[in-house]
Amino acid sequence: MEKTKTTVHIGGRDYTMVGVESEEHIRRVAVYVDRKMEELTLATRLPQPMVAVLTALNIADDLIKAQDENTRLRRELLEAKVPSVSRKAKKAEDKAADKAEETTEP
Repeated sequence: MEKTKTTVHIGGRDYTMVGVESEEHIRRVAVYVDRKMEELTLATRLPQPMVAVLTALNIADDLIKAQDENTRLRRELLEAKVPSVSRKAKKAEDKAADKAEETTEP
């Protein structure tokens, strides 16, 4: 897979990023991180290294919450499908039983 090399601006500094994602994707990620860092910078008077660490922690927290929500929704979807599948299986069983009765009746 071809690697993409892109220069991005985060926290007042330029970084050259290399990855397999598209340039557009890399830039979107960088803009997101830069905005999150800017929010913390404006809300606090913390030094830049601490802002970077807190930004990483906040983004990781958001990711874990999103993963948990994804898991919960998948579980709900599966639980919603099970009764539907069970009903369909029951109908198929009943239909097969009816056919079996028809073929065994004299």
